[in-house]
Amino acid sequence: MPAAARSRPGLSRGGLQGRLVRWHLAVLCGMTALLVGVQSWQLYGEARERLGERALTTSRLVARLPEVVGGAASGQPNPSLNARVNSLRGAAEADFIVVGDRAGIRLAHPVPERLGQPMEGGDNAEPFAGHEIVSVARGSLGLSVRGKVPVWQAGEVVGVVSTGYLMPQVWSLVGEALTGLAPWFVLALGLGTLGAVWAARRLRAEILNLEPEEIAALARQQRAVLAALREGVIAVDTAGLVTLVSDRAAEVLGQRPTPYPLGEVWPELAVLTRGGVAARQHNLELTLRGEPLLANLEPLEGGGFVSGFRDRAQALALAEELTHARGFVDVLRAQTHEYQNRLHVISGLLQLDRPEEALRVLNAEIRSDAQFRQLLRDVQVPRLVALLAGKRERAQELGIDFAVAEGSVLSPVWERHADTLVTAVGNLTENAFEALAGQPGSVTVAIGEDPEGVQIEVEDSGPGVKAGLEEHIFKRGMSSKGEGRGYGLAGVLARVGALGGQVRHHRRGAHTVFEVSVPAPLAALSTPPALIEGVDG
Repeated sequence: MPAAARSRPGLSRGGLQGRLVRWHLAVLCGMTALLVGVQSWQLYGEARERLGERALTTSRLVARLPEVVGGAASGQPNPSLNARVNSLRGAAEADFIVVGDRAGIRLAHPVPERLGQPMEGGDNAEPFAGHEIVSVARGSLGLSVRGKVPVWQAGEVVGVVSTGYLMPQVWSLVGEALTGLAPWFVLALGLGTLGAVWAARRLRAEILNLEPEEIAALARQQRAVLAALREGVIAVDTAGLVTLVSDRAAEVLGQRPTPYPLGEVWPELAVLTRGGVAARQHNLELTLRGEPLLANLEPLEGGGFVSGFRDRAQALALAEELTHARGFVDVLRAQTHEYQNRLHVISGLLQLDRPEEALRVLNAEIRSDAQFRQLLRDVQVPRLVALLAGKRERAQELGIDFAVAEGSVLSPVWERHADTLVTAVGNLTENAFEALAGQPGSVTVAIGEDPEGVQIEVEDSGPGVKAGLEEHIFKRGMSSKGEGRGYGLAGVLARVGALGGQVRHHRRGAHTVFEVSVPAPLAALSTPPALIEGVDG
């Protein structure tokens, strides 16, 4: 899925690495712009304060000059005064020094044509009141930072001196300071970009080289898969905490926010998995609040495990359905095989122009079928009769002599327990076939009924149960036929036992006999929901 997702145009939109670098550059540029703005404002304030102090110092010096004091007191423009003040302006590196009289008329100005005109800016009130000030105002030369000092004579303010620096000069100082910061900004940008690329590669390695869209798609698919499962699924980390729960598992374990300790909801599984799960395990028989479950364990890389579990009764029900289906398939296949053989024999005899012999074969088959049906005439449970007919065909295919004991009888009252009887006879008969291991032999089924119940015997000429297994053949999973077997007899015992019956086995001469006895059904008795797995013993 990830490779296919990456191949779709527009899905990754440049990939995780490209997006992280772009996000980093956008954030870095935004932060830089903000810092430049803050720094510019601070530098502007510092430059204005520093130039204001310089302007104020220059104005103090100029205001003490005798020619300035005399000129201000006279109130008449004086070319020599203007030349003197402009020379001082150059020494102070100021943009202008203006001297005005008590009425605010210019007595000295960088532009001679403006002498005798009123000073501009509207900030002379404080100096005329005897106060020194630093202000930012717009005059005839433009916006400037000004330092204004009153001119005193005999304890009286007779004029004002204004020294100023135009604002472009202030911003030039700010620009110089920011230019000094530019290399550091470029360095930070480069290092940040390299860091973003490195972080993106590390992150992609940690998330299996998946793009965010692919991770989101996988998460959605995971939720859908978990919701679709009819068995419970949980994920447990190395600390024993449940970190993921499917909908079905939440129904069984209870709804609660993850993570939470496994021991609080399923103590038996917590004890079993304490110390970790080293290998895959299947069909563990566990209980949860007294209910039997079948659990599978799958270890995870790096520790922890995933457990899938299902109700044991449901699993057995499914196994029983598969068992019956497999039995029907075997019966149909055997019947098809046998009938084809018979038809081939009859066809061959007819082609050899031997109709009498073909007729004898056909009559023999009819008599054999009629005799077998006659043996089953008193067995009035149709499903059991159908099973025995199918087993006869199966036995003929295997070369086994199969028979139903004469006098077998079963009344219609047992129809209510037909599933149990079919299961018992089917499993025991199949076990008898397997006991012969492909060798010629015989299998006989006898069915009897009395007021106490029904008795069924399945007798075979095989070697019998292996030594050492006699006491264990009815235990689940116990079999001499290999792994995955040993469920048929256990299922028969469970199903017959649910009706109050018994299953026994013994040797009768050279034959092995399995006996099933079931007490007579009561009118009010209903069949308990017992289930079975498999037909093998």
